[in-house]
Amino acid sequence: MIAKYITKSLLMGIAVLSFAACTPDTIDGDGNGITQDMVDGTFNVKKITENKYTLTTNANNYITTKWSIDGDAFKIGKNIQDLFLPDEGIYIIKHQAIGIGGVIAGTDSKTITVTNSDPVYGNIIKGGRFDTPADASKWTVHNISTSGAQWILSNPTGMATFVATGSNQQAIYQPIQVEAGQKYSIDMSVKSNTALEDTWFEVYVVNSIPAQGQDISGNVYRNINTWDGCGKAAFDDKISAIGCNGDKNGGVYTATTTGTVYLVIKCGGKTVNSLSIDKVEFRRMQ
Repeated sequence: MIAKYITKSLLMGIAVLSFAACTPDTIDGDGNGITQDMVDGTFNVKKITENKYTLTTNANNYITTKWSIDGDAFKIGKNIQDLFLPDEGIYIIKHQAIGIGGVIAGTDSKTITVTNSDPVYGNIIKGGRFDTPADASKWTVHNISTSGAQWILSNPTGMATFVATGSNQQAIYQPIQVEAGQKYSIDMSVKSNTALEDTWFEVYVVNSIPAQGQDISGNVYRNINTWDGCGKAAFDDKISAIGCNGDKNGGVYTATTTGTVYLVIKCGGKTVNSLSIDKVEFRRMQ
């Protein structure tokens, strides 16, 4: 009787194993775990004030929300996302709904027009988008090396582009007004389609007009440096995310006196093919 029971149990176990072996790992259609159809990636925009908005997704069966603000790289966000746009301009907001398997399962894009800059936290920099010759005219080129390095401030890409060879360098600068004791944040979009080679990119705030033919020195507030470990692969993001060496990439300047200072952006390198900057920001902090 016991032997009969054991034999019957073994036969049932084998049958279960055989069924499992014949069952496919995935099922075509619903629940295949790889793709996800009919995901609603759309979102709505609610204006709170002239410079503050709330983005709300029509959340529907997806895993992650990603946002791209004003052409910046997509970053993970929330289904209800607060948005502060302190500067006058037209902004394209994009949303990606990431579904099962990490696929982009739904998208949407909307445009927000801001008619007035925030009176306190608006960008102090002029021409920081390099979209027009008028933008380019707000910057002065500072020659350090006699040749072999050049900032191209007006080009069809709407960005300022730097090229260099032979470890030569050049800078651009702009005067700005600051208040004693006030903290200011510095940031910008940076991009390079190729890895940098023996390259330095540094942002300074100095108290006097840089002297032509002389290098820039002092505190570095933003930094991309291949010796420090960044810029060795193609990149496209804010320098606050790309830059390295925390002591040189903090991005916060505290004014010691009230008056005029100069934001200086310097770059140089052995081989720099097309490092570009855009949306340069220098704005008051709370």
